[in-house]
Amino acid sequence: MDKSSTLLVHYDKGTPAVAKEIKEALEGNDVEAKVDAMKKAVMLLLKGETIPQLFITIIRYVLPSEDHTIQKLLLLYLELIEKTDSRGKVLPEMILICQNLRNSLMHPNEYIRGVTLRFLCRLKETEIVEPMTPSVLQNLEHRHPFVRRNAILAVMSIYKLPHGEQLFVDAPEMIEKALSSEQDPSAKRNAFLMLFTCAEERAVNYLLSNVDKVSDWNESLQMVVLELIRSVCKTKPSEKGKYIKIIISLLSATSSAVIYECAGTLVSLSSTPTAIRAAADTYCQLLLSQSDNNLKLILLDRLSELKSSHRDIMVELIIDVLRVLSSPNLDIRRKTLDIALDLITHHNINEVVQMLKKEVVKTQSGELEKNGEYRQMLIQAIHACAVKFPEVASTVVHLLMDFLGDSNVASALDVISFVREIIETNPKLRVSIITRLLDTFYQIRAGKVCPCALWIIGEYCLSLSEVESGISTIKQCLGDLPFYSVSEESEPTETSKKIQPTSSAMVSSRKPVILADGTYATQSAASETTFSTPTVVQGALTSGNLRALLLTGDFFLGSVVACTLTKLVLRLEEVQSSKTEVNKTVTQALLIMVSMLQLGQSPASPHPIDNDSYERIVLCIKLLCHRKDEMKKIWLESCRQSFVKMISEKQLREMEELKAKTLTTHAQPDDLIDFFHLKSRKLLMKPITT
Repeated sequence: MDKSSTLLVHYDKGTPAVAKEIKEALEGNDVEAKVDAMKKAVMLLLKGETIPQLFITIIRYVLPSEDHTIQKLLLLYLELIEKTDSRGKVLPEMILICQNLRNSLMHPNEYIRGVTLRFLCRLKETEIVEPMTPSVLQNLEHRHPFVRRNAILAVMSIYKLPHGEQLFVDAPEMIEKALSSEQDPSAKRNAFLMLFTCAEERAVNYLLSNVDKVSDWNESLQMVVLELIRSVCKTKPSEKGKYIKIIISLLSATSSAVIYECAGTLVSLSSTPTAIRAAADTYCQLLLSQSDNNLKLILLDRLSELKSSHRDIMVELIIDVLRVLSSPNLDIRRKTLDIALDLITHHNINEVVQMLKKEVVKTQSGELEKNGEYRQMLIQAIHACAVKFPEVASTVVHLLMDFLGDSNVASALDVISFVREIIETNPKLRVSIITRLLDTFYQIRAGKVCPCALWIIGEYCLSLSEVESGISTIKQCLGDLPFYSVSEESEPTETSKKIQPTSSAMVSSRKPVILADGTYATQSAASETTFSTPTVVQGALTSGNLRALLLTGDFFLGSVVACTLTKLVLRLEEVQSSKTEVNKTVTQALLIMVSMLQLGQSPASPHPIDNDSYERIVLCIKLLCHRKDEMKKIWLESCRQSFVKMISEKQLREMEELKAKTLTTHAQPDDLIDFFHLKSRKLLMKPITT
């Protein structure tokens, strides 16, 4: 439909009604059939049908009906039909309904009067409305408030028509008089709205004369008052002062909607610290008192806007904002943390971190389903705080390291990334972090977290005790060697014969023997031994996290283990004076690496080792067999230098992004031109003549 519709009615799609059937039902005496037929007629009109043949039938058989439902449907029908011709003239048949409407306006039943007055509010044809103006005015003094409130709206609607001032010359005076004596809250609101819309000066005078009573008015009336204040202050900015007091008084209203509108009005009218602080306090109170998540998101958007324009004031309220983290909704928590992270300063960082630590501890309860995602957000927030203010890192790093074995891999990754950055940027914490990491390393079960943890161990275990502890921890997590074995069975059982194919081979062995004179000799022997297929040695599968991951085929982790052991052995050679201990450790490391290569090439592995991991492990073996000074320098210094460079580049990039955010653009090239400002500038630039 090209024209606009003034009503929306729900109906189920089905077989469209036929005009003939509707006409027959309307001509009958069955009230229920008439109601159903009128509903079908309204549906057809909503679909765009005109059905002009029904008009006379409705005038004859529906207008005289006294049923309230039929009368309401009749008004809906009259609202939808075309009332003018192609030239804009009112159709002659519309005159037939004027008398019926006039009778309805004087009906003894207040419901009929009210719905008819409401119908008049939607009429735009002055010729139809004009005969009914005396009846509308009489309803302003009706005893029932339902009639009075709709009569006031009808007066306002008629007064706003092109020639409405001529129909109701004294309408503002009459409404103002009715407003002073009205007791019904809804009728009073409608009367004040009419003055605000049609006679703003009268509405302002009434408001200023009843300033002390505004806080006691009804919620709907207070909302209109706020709308009036915004309108007046736009046209008369110099008069803001006397209206700010009214807004401040409404901040203590009982209605949350009024309080929200008050805060928004304060922000739009004033930029003084007192007004902004009052608005921000109001938003924070509403955040804690409202249970609807959509409302909380809207309030957080308002606080975010205040943060961008009045950051200094919002900094004082950061703890109030963080209290919203008590909401279980992740979107609300994420937006709250985003706002809070931009408000952190040296004065409030300790309070913020303390509050975030409490929230992290709460996530260990496991009562909520999305505790893992929430914990990840908190860890990221604490990470950002520690990077921005390194002095707080010592208070949170050990707490977060308890979550290295978190079932949420993303959360554990955030923790290990945080630890890796903090251990480089805070040299004083390195010893305690390494000690804590070695103590909790066995808890790490994620294949993506172990490589980063091993890298930290390989780079920052510097003293003799740390290097030895690092090597011991890795050996313990790898378990007993080898990772798979070939078991000897001289007499295979029936089950092994069925499941495992056996093979026999001549095995030659050479072993030393002691002769009678006390010297050694070599004895050779050959025997036929039956071998079964290789089987994986589970070892300490339940406790050795590295072993469990290797046996699943994670050979990239195996290459990282080899690199870490290589770094630790090279550093051990620098800090350990005993060459025997160094050679012993080198042997153990080589045995581990060779065992990993055997596992990768054995049929017991889920899949063969990849070429990259194989080459890295072989490189580590060659390096340990031929340790050269230039290679030591690359392994023990260059890796750290590259990481330090990466951290510095990251910090520089973050600083540039922060500067870019602060450079706000006040106007875009395609923005509309404000001629008011151009006019003011022209007046200011007018040359002075003498």
